[in-house]
Amino acid sequence: MNTRASLYQARYGSAEVTVPSAGSHLIDQLLAHRSVRAYLPDPVSDDTLAAIIAAAQSASSSSNLQAWSVVAVRDPARKARLAALAGDQEHIRQAPLFLVWLADLARLERVAGQVGEACAGLDYLEMFEVGVIDAALAAQNAVAAAESLGLGTVYIGAMRNQPEAVAAELALPPRVTAVFGLCVGTPDPAAPASIKPRPPQSVVLHHETYSLPAQDNGLAAYDEAMRTFYASQGMKVRGTWSNHSAKRIRDAAALTGRDRLAEALQALGFPLK
Repeated sequence: MNTRASLYQARYGSAEVTVPSAGSHLIDQLLAHRSVRAYLPDPVSDDTLAAIIAAAQSASSSSNLQAWSVVAVRDPARKARLAALAGDQEHIRQAPLFLVWLADLARLERVAGQVGEACAGLDYLEMFEVGVIDAALAAQNAVAAAESLGLGTVYIGAMRNQPEAVAAELALPPRVTAVFGLCVGTPDPAAPASIKPRPPQSVVLHHETYSLPAQDNGLAAYDEAMRTFYASQGMKVRGTWSNHSAKRIRDAAALTGRDRLAEALQALGFPLK
């Protein structure tokens, strides 16, 4: 069993990390999070799904607008089509349950109509952001819940590569769009996943005011931690985390199809003023 110290060491990719005296079983579980891309065929029951969604619904929601929904996909043919739309990611096909998390403004539009109110506010970027944030908060609760039940997960951002095709596959109405997917299932012990290091807290934690130069030493340490991680996993990643990240934002083509997201959102009923 992982000790708390070993969890911190794995999370930060360093044996020199300071382990806080504050701790809990929940924090230990969160520290042990890893992306799982290999699953056993064991199904995720409706009972388990209900518990996971209840946890998701327990997340905070901006103004209690509940501007999110989720589609549970188990049908192998539909998972295969969604996998193809996401760049042929095999773990989408393999996972017994695939959850597609949605920014959902259609429900609010419908509610406004039913009570005789206008809904022009839905046309603004602010409301789209509310839907995305609500979906992300709910999904992260779902991940924590799934992991507490012994399941594994991995997020699929490539649901945004072809948003119109995903919307057609899931019969999404206007003002609803897929934000990301989530594979859920029992991890395959024959292909264990490892904890991926995160940057030192000096990179992300700022006291009173923000400092960009103060992050440099931490980022250099993170580059080295990730170089070690890539090698240990047999991942053929050229250069450092900094190199990899810089290439990912180099130009619109590097966004892997998401460069035309604004155009797609317009087509899906999000004017986004």
